[in-house]
Amino acid sequence: MNNIVFITGGAGFIGSELIREIIKNTNYSVVNIDKLTYAGNLDSLHGIDKNRYSFVQYDIADKNNIRNLFNQYKPVAIFNLAAESHVDKSIFSATDFIQTNIVGTFNLLECAREYVEQLNLYNRFKFIHISTDEVYGSLNNEGYFNENSKYDPRSPYSASKASSDLLVNAWYHTYKLPIIITNCSNNYGPYQFPEKLIPLSITNAIKGNKIAVYGSGNNIRDWLHVNDHVKALILVLEKGTIGESYCIGGHNERTNIDVVNLICRILDEIIPTKHGNSYTKQIEFVVDRKGHDFRYAIDPSKITKELGWNPLINFNDGIRNTIKWYIDNRTLA
Repeated sequence: MNNIVFITGGAGFIGSELIREIIKNTNYSVVNIDKLTYAGNLDSLHGIDKNRYSFVQYDIADKNNIRNLFNQYKPVAIFNLAAESHVDKSIFSATDFIQTNIVGTFNLLECAREYVEQLNLYNRFKFIHISTDEVYGSLNNEGYFNENSKYDPRSPYSASKASSDLLVNAWYHTYKLPIIITNCSNNYGPYQFPEKLIPLSITNAIKGNKIAVYGSGNNIRDWLHVNDHVKALILVLEKGTIGESYCIGGHNERTNIDVVNLICRILDEIIPTKHGNSYTKQIEFVVDRKGHDFRYAIDPSKITKELGWNPLINFNDGIRNTIKWYIDNRTLA
């Protein structure tokens, strides 16, 4: 077998960071499989070592093309990050979420199952499925999600991801496909398409637009820097136990309004507005999102204890560096 890993959704935010980290700090080569939706950006992979990197523009819902890739490259693992992921979009139109997150995952599982069966790779292959803490629903002020938390998705997006998780788990129990599932908290960092809270707030602030905050802004998220996340994923590849799931969280709970206020304060310091007002003047509270989960928070003690992972990037440092990246790369953002 070749020392090749497949990464679906590798032109996306987390996928591209995973590719950069693998090429920089491991001996694996990468095949990036991405259909290049609006959130995919190959510019984020500019300068990648082409001797260890290939890109194919395929949709994971196209089973024949995916099957051919398995036969051609014979990977040792696949990271499935291809997903429609914006909750707001799923509320207005769920079709793409069902097609990519559920049907696409099913196709990947079937192609991987055929590949593993044909070459008897049960001890030499891993199907790593990257999911979200949103499958667990919503927390009150206390408690944390962990690997034993009950699934209770509240949006079309989280329901589609929960469905894909259950498919992956079923292929392990039914077909013995060697799988691992990870569920992460909210990611942030450079290269993220500006539709989620942090990049959208930064880019709207810089442009002088209103910074929309849902409801009262008191919803709580556990923020995880994307580089901490992908380092955890590489550990899962190298040391993770087949059939297990791992929750990956950042120990960084913040209310949405606190995050937006922090962004504004850092921008006030780095690039003051021409009129001298604080960027906080651009904050506008808007009608809350339908089915808006109140709080997400992850207990990552399992991955810490078993694989030795800990998040290393302090949120204040991470958000400051993220803001500087968006300032310096306005055309990419």
